[in-house]
Amino acid sequence: MAEVPEGRSRTQGTPDVVRAERLSFGYPGREVLRGIDLSIGAGELVALIGLNGCGKSTFLRLAAGLLTPSDGRVLLDGDEAARLPRRAAARRVALLHQSAPAVPALTVRQLVRQGRYATRGPLGMLRDGDDEVTARALADVGVTGWADRPVDALSGGERQRVRLAMALAQDAPVLFLDEPTTYLDLRHQLEVLQTVVRLRAERRLTVVMVLHDLNHAARFADRIVALREGRIAADGPPGEVVTERLLAEVLGVQGRVGLDSEGGWPVCYPDHPLDPLQLLRNENHIH
Repeated sequence: MAEVPEGRSRTQGTPDVVRAERLSFGYPGREVLRGIDLSIGAGELVALIGLNGCGKSTFLRLAAGLLTPSDGRVLLDGDEAARLPRRAAARRVALLHQSAPAVPALTVRQLVRQGRYATRGPLGMLRDGDDEVTARALADVGVTGWADRPVDALSGGERQRVRLAMALAQDAPVLFLDEPTTYLDLRHQLEVLQTVVRLRAERRLTVVMVLHDLNHAARFADRIVALREGRIAADGPPGEVVTERLLAEVLGVQGRVGLDSEGGWPVCYPDHPLDPLQLLRNENHIH
């Protein structure tokens, strides 16, 4: 497993667009992130993995400037995320949340246009070019034909593509996706992930996404960062990170790892969850 010593950056050859330095965050009685050091370079597609509650979504919210660290900081292009005005942060990072808030009776175009809030003028007025940016976002995700449909008439997979278009309408160079395949069937999971990969190339985006499916992370990401109990347990290319040891020590699963016969990326074959005593032994081994 590609373990990362404290303070080490795995990003080489590209400028850092997101950099966490000694990043910690918690709530009363519960520490969520513990001294995270992580650099993400321009153009990378990074998958965050780990068990529920390990700090993946919290990291995205901190890096987007929506939460204030208890210690350390996150830099966006050299500026501290927590100190940026909300609209300034939104011009740098678009965050697609895991759960979609309820929306009033909006059409697809109206919802996607809301992604332009960071650039709106006084009294929330649209600026010149906002309609063109909205149209491009609709086209890039392949939902132009749905523009006048009500959002509440869409299926779960269709609605997720529309939410992705709304994030793209922010026209930010960095895209954070918090479990973008949640509640989707396999076909729609693949559609969303393949769309993300394509848009990363076409728009030259930096993408960080939280995924629970390790096989999806291994196939679609350039780099995997595994979190365990608020710390980085592994960081590197899928071929280095995805191992049987990672399954056991980070995800609590006994299983095997092979290689895809055509693409060559790692493929996980989980067998059974480890018992609590084995998980305790793994924890003692890591710490």
